[in-house]
Amino acid sequence: MVTTILLGIIGPWQIVLIVLVVLLLFGGKKIPELMRGLGKGVREFKDGINPDDSSKEKNDSVDKKEQS
Repeated sequence: MVTTILLGIIGPWQIVLIVLVVLLLFGGKKIPELMRGLGKGVREFKDGINPDDSSKEKNDSVDKKEQS
């Protein structure tokens, strides 16, 4: 019973192994591009969930530019 509970825990060696496998698969130059794309996807997802907040911020920035 204890072994089944401990199987779900990821330790530091497992994280190191995962990072090494990702480096081997994608290479050091491709990883920043992947992370950038992931960040854009998360940002678009958040904007899709709360479209009122993003449109309000855009309108505020446009108003400030018009006042200048």
